Amino acid sequence: MKILEANAGALTNFEVLDFLRAKGASKDPTRVIAKVAQSEYKVYDYLVDTPASNQTRESINEFLTSIKRHDLAKAEVLNILNTRPTEDVELFPIIESCEKRFPIDEEVAEIVELVTRTLPPPRNMKQEEITKGDEETATLKNENDEVIEDPMDTR
Repeated sequence: MKILEANAGALTNFEVLDFLRAKGASKDPTRVIAKVAQSEYKVYDYLVDTPASNQTRESINEFLTSIKRHDLAKAEVLNILNTRPTEDVELFPIIESCEKRFPIDEEVAEIVELVTRTLPPPRNMKQEEITKGDEETATLKNENDEVIEDPMDTR
């Protein structure tokens, strides 16, 4: 194999996961047969539990074409792809000077809406259910619909 261009750019988690799958990495118990190093399996096992596990080239390309009009840096777009933020507050640590660059909250909400519309959620991640009786009480449920006590509740 020849390296055509050294350090051509950063890879998304999806691209790394796709590469490892192409090498033969999987959750198969007979993994020792594949030509994948043990350290690569550790990376694979991590990436399978991230939003990259359910992304496709088409969804990423759709996201990239739609996000261009927001004038984000390549590193910011890469972090958004890798983390798939679903709330406005999750974008603030990703986008440098977010409050100054996007003084209108609607644009940040538009980016979040774009992420949730174009990038599918991870397969193994079930949306956290929050049932609200009123403003003060909220019941959190896990995947088995068991009620979880809210550690922030001081009642």
